[in-house]
Amino acid sequence: MDTKWFLSKIQDDFRGGKITVEKAHKLLEKLDIRCSYIHVKHIFKTSEYPVVLSLENHCSPHQQEVMADILQNILGDSLLCDMLDDFQDTLPSPEALKFKILVKNKKIGTLKETRERKGTDKHESSQEKESDSKRSLAIIFLKKKKTRKVKISLALSDLVIYTKAEKFRNFHHARLHQQFNENNSIGESRARKLSKLKVSEFIFHTRKFITRIYPKAMRADSSNFNPQEFWNIGCQMVALNFQTPGLPMDLHNGKFLDNGGSGYILKPQFLRDNKSQFNPHKANDSDPITLTIKIISGIQLPLSNSFTNKADTLVIVEVFGVPNDQMKQQTRVIKKNAFSPRWNETFTFIIQVPELALIRFVVVENQGLIAGNEFLGQYTIPLLCMNKGYRRVPLFSRMGENLEPASLFVYVWYVR
Repeated sequence: MDTKWFLSKIQDDFRGGKITVEKAHKLLEKLDIRCSYIHVKHIFKTSEYPVVLSLENHCSPHQQEVMADILQNILGDSLLCDMLDDFQDTLPSPEALKFKILVKNKKIGTLKETRERKGTDKHESSQEKESDSKRSLAIIFLKKKKTRKVKISLALSDLVIYTKAEKFRNFHHARLHQQFNENNSIGESRARKLSKLKVSEFIFHTRKFITRIYPKAMRADSSNFNPQEFWNIGCQMVALNFQTPGLPMDLHNGKFLDNGGSGYILKPQFLRDNKSQFNPHKANDSDPITLTIKIISGIQLPLSNSFTNKADTLVIVEVFGVPNDQMKQQTRVIKKNAFSPRWNETFTFIIQVPELALIRFVVVENQGLIAGNEFLGQYTIPLLCMNKGYRRVPLFSRMGENLEPASLFVYVWYVR
């Protein structure tokens, strides 16, 4: 899985799993990590491309060995346990990893050492308990003169191949020392700061290494940030709280409509080419598109709290992409008609970087100056996935449910 792709993060909260806790202070030791309802055939039901299983690992070495056994027993041949012969010093493409599951975790040693240990017993025995160095690596974290050791089981470590979790220090250190199979996770706040101060270095980094952005710890309410700002600089994995609906999840779902909903989208050439000088904050020398959208009418629009079809409706067309492309326009309000409102209004947008642009249609009910607008439905789609001509635009609820037969009738045209 090379660095040229945007990846959709697929979450599973393991509802129905056999997770029990006997004592709060021994929570991590008492977790039963087996989730027997998982079936490999369902994992690739939506897409045949590889799935990255990112482990939030706080278990002891012994529990990690149990985890490794369970993963191997349940996932079988689908679990990637060794590097591919043709990709020993570079990341394979998603095409080469079809129907494979990759474990993302910390790792001991190199891929070559992992291959040499293949077939040997990596579990501890009663006579080996004194020799921790043979089966685990103690990683020391220093913070305020306090030391915390995290031991990694060799059995679990050897399941990590192309997705080794590596702490991000800075771009200079990564350029000199980071290996091709090492991935970084960067917090949202730090990533946003780096994207403004060192955008060129950030884009260069994402060309070489898989980079994941995750929500800051202050989001205790599971709120989300706008993922577009990190897609603009080539970050492959932008992790969101899937349980929280809203604009960020609408953008995510719309982004990955591309490429057949496979969960992988090839990044634009300017985010892959080492010679490119692309800067999302100064994208004025690109090849822009003039987009024309005519909002003609609506069909059986969803209602908020009204039991009649006499809602006052309007449509907002929003563009998300690089900062210079962020804009929106809206129609006039059609009074007391949500069944078949007609607007016949045309909007024109000049979009500098169409490869990164998303178009979002939002239908709202106008409830006056004080109450504002009430969300009724939306649809988000990549600009270059829009077909020209007269089109029907389906609408989805805030929770992502299809509101069929509710839709918009529009005319789309764009020229470069």
